[in-house]
Amino acid sequence: MIRPGPQDVLLVVDVQNSFLPGGSLAVKDGEQVIPVINRIAPAFSNAILTQDWHTPEHSSFASSHPGKQPFDTVALSYGTQVLWPDHCVQGTPGAELARDLDVPHAQLVVRKGYRRHVDSYSAFYEADGATPTGLTGYLRDRGLTRVFVCGLATDFCVLWSALDARKAGFAASVIEDASRGIDADGSLARAWRQMRDAGIERIQSTDIAR
Repeated sequence: MIRPGPQDVLLVVDVQNSFLPGGSLAVKDGEQVIPVINRIAPAFSNAILTQDWHTPEHSSFASSHPGKQPFDTVALSYGTQVLWPDHCVQGTPGAELARDLDVPHAQLVVRKGYRRHVDSYSAFYEADGATPTGLTGYLRDRGLTRVFVCGLATDFCVLWSALDARKAGFAASVIEDASRGIDADGSLARAWRQMRDAGIERIQSTDIAR
């Protein structure tokens, strides 16, 4: 059993209305992560939430590229960008955290993707891989060394956050049953392979002592 200690942090990624049933970019069974996260969150004395926080007409939206459809790709300055339906637009209901998410002791909410011309999957860096959100410095300043990642979606924002946690020198685990994936063309299986190769631990909520 894993007993979270004072150097551990639960990172809850993008559990927002746009990614839940009825949302513009709903992740299949995304709502099922909420009771799992609520159950394990009290085991962690440290918790951080993230929010996608896009501008209107964001460059990652298919609607910003005439003739393109959601899930098409385009070449942007930082590489290939998957285009998404409009989602998590600043100040809209879709950008709000899920009403039933219950992590009242979360100490920080990291908003990402608010620069119009660059997407941001990771809680640590924008999609250019160079522009920081500030989370690395926050964790280091607080002496936090191990990150437990969960939320939406496993094969995008959870994946990139976990990979960047490892790149920054933190130990990282992904809580599989507290996460759900989009799984576009095998992306979920690829994500798990990438995480395994990066030394990210794949665990279940039942592995966490409460």
